[in-house]
Amino acid sequence: MPWKNQGGGPWGPGPKGPWGTGPQPTGPRPPDLEDLLRRGQDRLQQLLPGGHFSAMGIALILVGALAVWGLSGFFRVQSEELGVVLRFGKHVRTVQPGLNYHLPYPIETVLLPKALRVSTINVGMTTFDDTGRRGRAVRDVPEESLMLTGDENIVDVDFTVLWRIKPDGVGDFLFNIQNPEGTVKAVAESAMREVIGRSNIQPILTGARSTIENGVQDLMQRTLDKYGAGVLVQQVQLQKVDPPAQVIDAFRDVQAARADLERLQNEAQTYSNRVIPDARGRAAQIIQGAEGYKEQAVAEAKGQSARFLKVYDEYKKAPDVTRERIYLETMERILGGSDKLIVDSGAAGSQGVVPYLPLNELTARRPAANAGQQQSGGNR
Repeated sequence: MPWKNQGGGPWGPGPKGPWGTGPQPTGPRPPDLEDLLRRGQDRLQQLLPGGHFSAMGIALILVGALAVWGLSGFFRVQSEELGVVLRFGKHVRTVQPGLNYHLPYPIETVLLPKALRVSTINVGMTTFDDTGRRGRAVRDVPEESLMLTGDENIVDVDFTVLWRIKPDGVGDFLFNIQNPEGTVKAVAESAMREVIGRSNIQPILTGARSTIENGVQDLMQRTLDKYGAGVLVQQVQLQKVDPPAQVIDAFRDVQAARADLERLQNEAQTYSNRVIPDARGRAAQIIQGAEGYKEQAVAEAKGQSARFLKVYDEYKKAPDVTRERIYLETMERILGGSDKLIVDSGAAGSQGVVPYLPLNELTARRPAANAGQQQSGGNR
């Protein structure tokens, strides 16, 4: 019997090979493309009026597609964003946060940069996640932070720049510079090196931080405006200003010595401010006392001279009377405050009088007299 009549070749009927039954198809079969096209045409004919492609059906399809295309122009701008609308690639307007509309693609497109967000750039240092401490750590970048001062010293400067996009410069920011963050960082480092290069190291390490920050901010803003970058530099903050690590101990000793010098100078100035006014006050008091004594002495001398002149005038008029008056006034002044015992020296008056010297009374009165002299001397 010929092998072709055996229904499958010399190994029997069916798709068999020399080792038995051949491979059987497993898994789902792929869909038939013709069947899918036929089913899609049937459903489309059911949706169309009349069940076939009429002019009204085509019009409805076009209107629906046009409506979907028109509604695709709505877009939402978030709170930190600004919408930059491009018409065939050209910047035509900028829209604020909220729901907005632009002509559908490909006529107009929109870009959404974070224009209202304040960005931060660190120069001279970088932050990274420290898994050991479960937080962020700071690592120094010497190639960015080491700078040369005007007096040929080296200083290690780490600083932070806060910047944002200008509201009216979003287009410049998007189309004038290729790498905005890299440009801002390069300009910041260049401006800081220029300002540090014009300054001496001592003011940089002590009290010129605000001056340096303002100078770097102004220089950065002028440079970015020349580039047309559309960037606004809000603030420059110095984080660390130290000498290099190799000489930082020597610089700290110098700073401590300068602090001691300033402290001693302040103490000396305080002592001077306290002693000099006191000495000047005492000198003024002595001068005023001398002036008062001078005025008193001159006035007393003038009064005595005037009195003497008046007495002399009266003496010239009646010498005997004036002489006797002067004698009486002098004796009155001398003997007026003393105890007196008058004894008649005549023959009749001296009879029955015994001379007696009261020694007890004299010794008792002498200390009182001495005390009165001391009191009068103390009052002077």
